[in-house]
Amino acid sequence: MSSHDLRVPALGYGAANLGNLFRELSDEEAWAVLEAAWDAGIRHYDTAPHYGLGLSERRLGAFLATKPRDEYFLSTKAGRLLRPNPAHQPGGLDTANDFHVPDDLQRVWDFSADGIRASLDESRERLGIERLDLLYLHDPERHDLDLALAEALPALEQLRADGEVARIGVGSMVSDALATAVRAADLDLVMVAGRYTLLEQPAAAEVLPACREKGTGIVAASVFNSGLLAQSEPRRDGRYEYGALPEELWARLVRIAAVCAEHEVPLPAAAVQFPLQDPTVRTVVVGGSRPAQLRQNAEYAALEIPAALWEHLAAEELIPADVPV
Repeated sequence: MSSHDLRVPALGYGAANLGNLFRELSDEEAWAVLEAAWDAGIRHYDTAPHYGLGLSERRLGAFLATKPRDEYFLSTKAGRLLRPNPAHQPGGLDTANDFHVPDDLQRVWDFSADGIRASLDESRERLGIERLDLLYLHDPERHDLDLALAEALPALEQLRADGEVARIGVGSMVSDALATAVRAADLDLVMVAGRYTLLEQPAAAEVLPACREKGTGIVAASVFNSGLLAQSEPRRDGRYEYGALPEELWARLVRIAAVCAEHEVPLPAAAVQFPLQDPTVRTVVVGGSRPAQLRQNAEYAALEIPAALWEHLAAEELIPADVPV
């Protein structure tokens, strides 16, 4: 299937926060976030078993069960099975993985055909939704990329051929792994997390060319770079992928913010819309743990941005000069 035939909503919600990422959400708070996303027109939802040891899938599925199935695009991920945790102690939490949920389950890597199929079946059960629009292999390089290429990706291709899923892909924060997977398999989409953003574009070197060559579409995620691009006035104490922000990137961020200010474009709006300037990018997925964040992100996605902004950024060598504008 060519990715050019796909119809994926341009703005999606990445549901890691529904799994209590970084902080606990009540069921009511999680539902309010999803209501805000739906009311803002968001019709693309992405989740994973990894997010809160299944909590994100359960919460998202319960919400989407109240909506017409043909009105939204739903993806989840495979590669990590959830199994009982023999080391669990009463009161133990999964905070080592940044999720504030009981650690009564553990993640078990399984890239075998049976493991990928089991992951799909178990996700369907947690979601309470039979039909998935897309199944990604999640972070294959964190386990064994060679094994992913040899076993997991062919298993995904077989599930698609059997009609069990409509589309398949790979999601990762590592450009080399994504480019290798695109070249090795017939993927519909890849999720590029934090590697093709307004602040930095390492995926432009290999991933985008490989996707253009193979006809694979891109889903851009983590477009705010750990929150660095989430406000128009950057903060020097911002975090960068769980560590301190390097001086070089801080200087780049300041320059980008200044160009956006000159064109009277909010920095977060430019961050949401930048990836979509390349036609290989089909959709942008944003997160959020508060209803106001979802409403604001939808407004940023809809804001009209002048071509002059992209031209100025390219002239300053802050974005690739070959990005279409």
